[in-house]
Amino acid sequence: MKHSTTNPSFLQIIRIIWSWKMLVMFFFGFSSGFPYYIIKDVLKFWMMDAGVDIAKIGLFALVGMPYTLKFVWSPMMDGFVPPFLGRRRGWILMAQIGLMITIALLGQFDPTQSLVWIAVFALCLNFFGASQDIALDAFRREYLTSNELGFGTGVWMNAWRLGTFVSVGLSVLADFNFTWQTIFLMLTAVMGVGVITTLLVPEPVVEERLPLNMKEVIIEPFVEFFQRRSAILIIFFILLYKMGDNMASAMAIPYIVQMEFTKAQYFVIVKGVGMLGLFGGVLIGGSIMIRLGIAKSLYIFGILQAVSTAFFPVLNMIDHGSNFWIEHSQKLLGGIVAFEFFATGLGQAAYATYMAIQTNKRFTATQYALLTSLMGVPGVFAAASTGYMSKYLGWNGFYYFCALIAIPGLVLLFKIAPWNASNEELEQGR
Repeated sequence: MKHSTTNPSFLQIIRIIWSWKMLVMFFFGFSSGFPYYIIKDVLKFWMMDAGVDIAKIGLFALVGMPYTLKFVWSPMMDGFVPPFLGRRRGWILMAQIGLMITIALLGQFDPTQSLVWIAVFALCLNFFGASQDIALDAFRREYLTSNELGFGTGVWMNAWRLGTFVSVGLSVLADFNFTWQTIFLMLTAVMGVGVITTLLVPEPVVEERLPLNMKEVIIEPFVEFFQRRSAILIIFFILLYKMGDNMASAMAIPYIVQMEFTKAQYFVIVKGVGMLGLFGGVLIGGSIMIRLGIAKSLYIFGILQAVSTAFFPVLNMIDHGSNFWIEHSQKLLGGIVAFEFFATGLGQAAYATYMAIQTNKRFTATQYALLTSLMGVPGVFAAASTGYMSKYLGWNGFYYFCALIAIPGLVLLFKIAPWNASNEELEQGR
């Protein structure tokens, strides 16, 4: 493998950061995150206000399945070009219109009378939301160059979280005598941000020949990926790189509560300071990737993720009856959480960017949907064991284990992303 030593100049970095493309990433990232929490949180607030049984509310978690299974219908979005706007923008617009119609209609039902219909429309909303994500992820990969992709992903992730905050934030209006029907119409209107962006942005130019038949649409994306020399190693890397970080995050609430912090302190420090750290991490991580490239960033950010996790036992080592703990415990938690979330943001930016460049632009939607589905596997299965692990290893042992389990993912980088590899050399597992 040849290695590139040229890096973008400071002026080129500034041009990337302040380009119109990054504004497009912001609006599309917002549009991606906005509908996700309408079902995840807003719907629950609505049903709680209506006095729906808590057991029935819990069953609504099942309507989130489209986001898990989106790779099933993603080939359709690679192989069939809508008769308007182009391959990516056409599918994006159809999904957004579907979202607007579904959100508007969903709010017109009465949770006490029409729970089945609400479940049907909630499932449809998540289907359109997942479909929008498939097309938007493919658009981002094809719209940005490899040098732009890291920072663009950082902008996207922050805008995604802002979108979730806005959708949940609008539900607060129910406490100020706004009807839920009105709130859902307001949610519908906010989706107009994405529609306007879709209509104004140009269609990405893809030089590769597009799939022509069902075989190329459904089978070739998987055949093309797994024929690569390092395909299996790439899969293992995707499964392992964030595993320790995900496991540590899964037990954050029980650990912080056992360290005798209150729920209010948890909310302010973790959801406040932590989120600011995460926002900073993904943006700074994206900026660093422009200069250092994706390969070097994966090494550095992966190490920082592991180190930040290893700091959590400090809270358990200090005497909780000491004057130092009484005076400085909240500052200590804030510092550890800020560092951990910042490192997580750095790692997320590099991780998502690496997955994006592993997709062939002929099959971007299918391959990216497959890789992001794999990304979620450790979060489910590894996190499920964290309660037993923390019980039998103790908190210190558990967090040290989470830090050490980052090593296999880092070791794989020597094979799939050598230190001096350029972004172009990493593309599609070259």
